[in-house]
Amino acid sequence: MAKLLYLVLDGAAGTAGRESALKAARKPSIDSLAARGVCGLTYTISKGVAPESDAAVLSILGYDPHRYYTGRGPIEAIGAGLSLKEGEEVAFRANFATVDPQSLKIIDRRVGRDLSTEEARELAKALDGMKLSVEGSYVRVKATVGHRAVVVMGIEGLRLSDKVDNTDPAYDRIDLISVAAMRPSQYLKRCTPMEDSPEARLTASLANEFSLKAVSILDKHPVNEKRRKEGRLPANAILLRDAGIRLPPVEPISEKFGLRFGAVAEMPVEIGISRILKMSVEEVPPPSGDLRKDLPSRLEAARKLLRRADVVYVHLKGPDEPGHDGDFEAKVRAIELIDELFVKPMIEEDGLGTDLPTLVTSDHATPCWARAHTDDPVPTCMAYRAIEPDSVQSFDEESCMRGKLGIIERGHYLLPRVLELLGISPQA
Repeated sequence: MAKLLYLVLDGAAGTAGRESALKAARKPSIDSLAARGVCGLTYTISKGVAPESDAAVLSILGYDPHRYYTGRGPIEAIGAGLSLKEGEEVAFRANFATVDPQSLKIIDRRVGRDLSTEEARELAKALDGMKLSVEGSYVRVKATVGHRAVVVMGIEGLRLSDKVDNTDPAYDRIDLISVAAMRPSQYLKRCTPMEDSPEARLTASLANEFSLKAVSILDKHPVNEKRRKEGRLPANAILLRDAGIRLPPVEPISEKFGLRFGAVAEMPVEIGISRILKMSVEEVPPPSGDLRKDLPSRLEAARKLLRRADVVYVHLKGPDEPGHDGDFEAKVRAIELIDELFVKPMIEEDGLGTDLPTLVTSDHATPCWARAHTDDPVPTCMAYRAIEPDSVQSFDEESCMRGKLGIIERGHYLLPRVLELLGISPQA
């Protein structure tokens, strides 16, 4: 069979009818894929859900998150190289943040986005092994990339629960899936149990004790004293979200589709999902903030994987962070650099969209007006010489609305639909 390059532009999508970075960007190579392919829009989980990346990525790789998703914490733990005693320990995705230490009002959820990974590691060391009041309890904290971290809690001989809410007010929890809060509180939230069980109450109590002790420890840490002297925000709090106690109970993706899958993964969440699905993973250095520096390594990794895998999933973080920051010009630049430094050379040298079937989409929309993920459907394009193109000429929200792919109502329908276009029937 022909191979498939599956390119995901993290957060590149916006809202149809409003200012669009995809429309504003000069991206002749991506637009050429739209012109020679079939286009549409995809709800990466389902209508009305403003998804986090992990649930959305699981979905667009063919797994219904309402059936398989078990929380972001375990996924990021695996991606960060932490083990998890499934059914006993609880893992959280965490952000270092800046708060007023007295009122716990959040000043910045991401410490101004200038917390270095080295600084974060020092702060994580100060919290790792924290003593909590419950006998036999323990905490493991590992910094990952920038302001991001993973927190794992446990109690010897007892089970904890994933049925607890987030302390990060930016995300509401619906069952185990977190969605962007439309009107988030400005304060560090108390962790509350989502069910009336001893395990959930105990887990919430531990999370709250950890959160308050973390503020006390971090606020006076030398890293933060130095940051204050330099006029930078202190990383004096930890925001917890997406508790989980087990990994998604999924069959390997190669067994599901009868194809060899590989992934170019930048961030712990994508690395974790790739490992859980038993994909062949080409890890690349975390994003540096300079796409001119980062993209060549992603291009090289994709080409390596194409030599040994049938489907190569490439997840590029670039456009998402400017969306969260409300920086429209930076988001446009990120899309243009991906077009110039990744898509263009693959078209010219690898037959992207002609000899090499190519699927392009986003994992979610991160419009600058919202500064958060929204429930908007995302542009989607499938290009290959054997597929008759539609009339769409530009890869953006309004143009793709008119494409032959139509509206894909649930993200986990997308990959089977594309494989069907290529004449491949999934095995499961």
